Amino acid sequence: MNNELIIEIDNLTVDYPTENESVRALDGVDLKIYQHDFICVLGPSGCGKSTLLNVIAGFTLPSDGTFLMQGQPVAGPDRQRGVVFQSASLYPWMSVRKNVEFGPKIKGLPAAEINLIATHYLEQVHLLEVADQPPFQLSGGMKQRVALARALANEPAILLLDEPFGALDALTRIHMQQLVRKIWKENQNTIFMITHDVDEALSLGTRLLVMSKSPGTIIQEFSVAFCDRVDERTGRVYVDADYLARREEILDLIDV
Repeated sequence: MNNELIIEIDNLTVDYPTENESVRALDGVDLKIYQHDFICVLGPSGCGKSTLLNVIAGFTLPSDGTFLMQGQPVAGPDRQRGVVFQSASLYPWMSVRKNVEFGPKIKGLPAAEINLIATHYLEQVHLLEVADQPPFQLSGGMKQRVALARALANEPAILLLDEPFGALDALTRIHMQQLVRKIWKENQNTIFMITHDVDEALSLGTRLLVMSKSPGTIIQEFSVAFCDRVDERTGRVYVDADYLARREEILDLIDV
């Protein structure tokens, strides 16, 4: 197993200024993320899950504490951290392929290499047949697959997913979970994902983090391996007594 340390967060605090006083969103967060982790973050609404993701993405700077990526301080966003949001946020004037090619093109890669990268990731998300279509012609699930391919095309050190399946119907959501699990295993990606769905976290994650009510901090971590227990026929994780017990334990923590 590759134990390369990707992210190191120590005693991290985030305060948001208001008209009269600051509001603390995160308080004393400690976290290490290693190569090929699949971290899922759970917690009550408003606990700071997305704030933590925004700090890792470089969108929000810490008020206090330390945040290092591969040993270096982070001053803002860069291509080493790919982000997929709940809304696909595609460029509507570009084709599907052009959306996926955007990052490699900005990096200044040769045209032939850009084409190979885009083709590879479009194949991986099963969208090569719609590569020349504009995003508005796609379903919600297809748009999220384009957003995933676009993030992967930059080959980031860590992929950040902020409730990426929250707006999808139940069946499409299951298919997207299966796709992300397959890509994570094939590519050996490192993934940090925000979700409200305990079953989604259990079926995808290798490390589950449960956060407290606001101001948020990590109150418990679970190491799990349910993502390795998949029914080959259905593509779904086996649900057994261990799974159900862990599910109830997490729900009890979130409800406290």
